[in-house]
Amino acid sequence: MYAIVEIAGQQFKVAKDQKVYVHRLPEAEGSKVTFDKVMLIDDNGSVTIGAPAIEGAGVTAKILGHLKGDKVIVFKKKRRKGYKKKNGHRQYLSEIQIESIAASGVKAAPKAKVEPKVEVAKTEAKKAAPKKSTSKKGDDLKKIEGIGPKIAETLVSAGISTFAELAKIEPTKISEIIANVRGNHVTDTWPKQAELAAEGKWDELKEWQDKLDGGVEK
Repeated sequence: MYAIVEIAGQQFKVAKDQKVYVHRLPEAEGSKVTFDKVMLIDDNGSVTIGAPAIEGAGVTAKILGHLKGDKVIVFKKKRRKGYKKKNGHRQYLSEIQIESIAASGVKAAPKAKVEPKVEVAKTEAKKAAPKKSTSKKGDDLKKIEGIGPKIAETLVSAGISTFAELAKIEPTKISEIIANVRGNHVTDTWPKQAELAAEGKWDELKEWQDKLDGGVEK
């Protein structure tokens, strides 16, 4: 018995006890997850096809661990323009093991309740309209080698939302702020990386990051 199921925006052909690497899932390691977007189920030759998904079907899996994939180098060059750019990327992944495939009996997630629209007079709408925020939008801290979505969210919650702010924080202080984030994080290079990013020295930063692994010199 096998199924074709959508997991984190990708479609996979899976069977019981199979291990699959998917895009990073938000759930913790060891937890069980159920995916209800099952496109097809083959039960010993009896094929059921959804339109697009099979109602009531689901695939249950256990998250074995979170990890990062191999580094992929992206190199861009324009002839006779003197333009060269090199970027590295490591995809955040989750390893899961398929525990069961159910053709029916899986409850669909409840739909969000949609409140009816209420027309309001323009004068009242202007009075009730919130003032536009004048605060500066933060930087994408995930561009720092070693910082993932969860760490970036934790830093922003602590009031560190820009490269310039991160560059002023001592590595030991950063470690204290992210102490509750799962994993072993080495923060020694983060302030210096943030300083280069704040100054717009992206080529120099990327060249250095190619020598790092999780924020640590290889």
